[in-house]
Amino acid sequence: MSYPKSRWVIGALLSVVIAGSVLVAGSVLVAGAVALERRSDQGGASPQERQCAERGWRPAVVDVSGTPRDVQWKGPDRSWSKGAIIVMHGGGGEHVQWCGSNFGSAAAQVRFSELAVEEGFAVFLLNSSSEVSDNQGRICGKIWDDEVRDRPNLDLPFIEQVMQQVIPSLRPADSEDAIYLTGLSSGGYMAVRAATHLNTLVTAFAPVSSGDPYGWHRRCEPGLTARIKVEGAGYDNETGKHIIERNSCLSQSYPNEARWDDGQAPTKPTFRLFHHEMDGINDVSCADKVARQLRSHGYPGEPDFLLRGGRRSLANHLWQDEYNRPILDFFTSSLDR
Repeated sequence: MSYPKSRWVIGALLSVVIAGSVLVAGSVLVAGAVALERRSDQGGASPQERQCAERGWRPAVVDVSGTPRDVQWKGPDRSWSKGAIIVMHGGGGEHVQWCGSNFGSAAAQVRFSELAVEEGFAVFLLNSSSEVSDNQGRICGKIWDDEVRDRPNLDLPFIEQVMQQVIPSLRPADSEDAIYLTGLSSGGYMAVRAATHLNTLVTAFAPVSSGDPYGWHRRCEPGLTARIKVEGAGYDNETGKHIIERNSCLSQSYPNEARWDDGQAPTKPTFRLFHHEMDGINDVSCADKVARQLRSHGYPGEPDFLLRGGRRSLANHLWQDEYNRPILDFFTSSLDR
């Protein structure tokens, strides 16, 4: 399948805007546990890591079956009165773009993280690996392992360990124990996958610019797009269309949907989707699909937060300042349910 040159340009721009400095791990790794030591020597850190440290963010390395996984976290000075938020970046991105990037679209992400801490949330920024492969074994690049594949998932154990071990070990006394998930693009797909797989541990979740992780697949062939840090492209299981195409996820039924994970929560967490009707990377039909599927699987949802206007573009796919306050208000309101 070939695509117009304009789509190749969109792919290249997405990589340039989202992709950031490569993270240089600097925390101490403790085998089988979590290293939570603040870095004392910033000499080997990237500029974004140094900015994060200067703003009070602390690095951690989580050992997941012998593989080190990176986290940055920050909480209020005293108790976490509103719980903890786990944030997952977009494809081609880095977790430090939520605490130490002040350029372009990443600035809105940093403002979200800092506002969340000011409001009484602790924030945990998780970094994806570069080891995800598709079902043909081709490496996909810097993305989350969000879809259902014919092998063990690489990221669900990481997220579960952050929920079950890291957050409880750091949570001050008299803190709220709620845990929320949000993520952008690939991180939003992963937020849905984690919230359904680990639904006993999640209070609420707010995917941004994303869709149905059980109803799509990637073909990680080099050259399908011009992206720098991500190989291949994503396709809807029903239509076979690339998700950047109009109505790419529009279908009356879903016979090719993968079996959904279910953590067997007696009461499933609430969700709210955040996206733009003129998203030029993840068509609005893909957000509509996941909302429909979540509700059909028993997840209560609030009406989408939908931005309108303009032309279809990459810019409308990215995290917007307009999402910041409504996401935090949504998480706060879930405490009263």
